[in-house]
Amino acid sequence: MEITTTLDCKGLSCPMPMMKLSKAMKGLNSGDVLEMLGTDPGTKSDMPHWCEKTGNELVLQEDIEGGVTRMLIKKK
Repeated sequence: MEITTTLDCKGLSCPMPMMKLSKAMKGLNSGDVLEMLGTDPGTKSDMPHWCEKTGNELVLQEDIEGGVTRMLIKKK
């Protein structure tokens, strides 16, 4: 899977990661994949709900080094 863009939200607290994600997704084409990196624990639980609400697909959510969560979101 090819990543179209990466959104670095490390160090940001809720609601900023989700606001930045929403803005970034508007600039993508259908089928594009956005990689989001974040440290806010709330984003981990917010992301599946946001994807369900917007129709986008949460392809991957994984914890990586240093308390960072990596998420791949495919635009509908």
